[in-house]
Amino acid sequence: MNQITNTILMIRPVAFRMNEETAVNNYFQEDLDLKNSEINTKAQSEFDAFVAKLRKVGVNVIVENDDLLQDTPDSIFPNNWVSFHANGTVGLYPMFAVNRRRERREEIINRLESEGYVVAGFMDYTPAEEEGFYLEGTGSLLLDRVHAKAYCALSARADEELVIEFCEDFDYLPVIFTANQTVDGKRMPIYHTNVMMALAENFAVICLDTIDDKKEKKQVVEQLKETGKEIIAITEAQMHQFAGNMLQVMGADTKYMVMSLSAHKSLRQDQIASIEKHCEIISCDLTTIETCGGGSARCMMAEVFLPKE
Repeated sequence: MNQITNTILMIRPVAFRMNEETAVNNYFQEDLDLKNSEINTKAQSEFDAFVAKLRKVGVNVIVENDDLLQDTPDSIFPNNWVSFHANGTVGLYPMFAVNRRRERREEIINRLESEGYVVAGFMDYTPAEEEGFYLEGTGSLLLDRVHAKAYCALSARADEELVIEFCEDFDYLPVIFTANQTVDGKRMPIYHTNVMMALAENFAVICLDTIDDKKEKKQVVEQLKETGKEIIAITEAQMHQFAGNMLQVMGADTKYMVMSLSAHKSLRQDQIASIEKHCEIISCDLTTIETCGGGSARCMMAEVFLPKE
């Protein structure tokens, strides 16, 4: 079982903008004083540059275009609705925002099959939407695939019972906690685990300051240490520059920690050195996507672990 993959699915946006339906509990989103068409054009150029950078170092990026008819402003973040596993299972997830449910498109799965990936079956959690319960894929679930642990910060988009159901289905140990950020002087739940934490093969980047409960914080640290991961702590201010929203991938002959330019710039020299002990860093300017989408590099990459024919 591998923790990281060489193959990434990415969705090129056609109607990217600030999603009014997700802004209610994604406190990272901001409005840009630009027309939606301009925002989309900027997002496309950031997306294209990002893909080019990944391909240049040998990452296999499968790009599928968004469908304009669906009107899905957040389609650029596919890791929230789908996950691809080494046993051929595809996970489908219940989404908080109604307009994000339209991102689940069969042709995207068909595209992977046409590229020679084997889809053996589906684990479909989407019926939970009818009951008002959500679990937004690897935005909510941080999977330690090697040690079968699933880290999850509970929020309106990560229901505890669904986390436990996922863990039973995939045979993972749930590591459940609450992570908060300060919004207008109040502590509010962080919408996705993957903005405050990133799991690599031998290390974890995590904003421990967001876990207010001391017992929960201790439990998370113990679970990480038990698997031999070096803990690289980031501050809440760095998290707001998306320093928690990173993903380790395999290039042609070396490993990379992929992040946005704002995340990279926010890191101190000692933190950069800690990451670079393990792998190289790739960063790309994703300002428009981060500002309007409230998500960054990690959210844009759906890891493909499916077996090949």
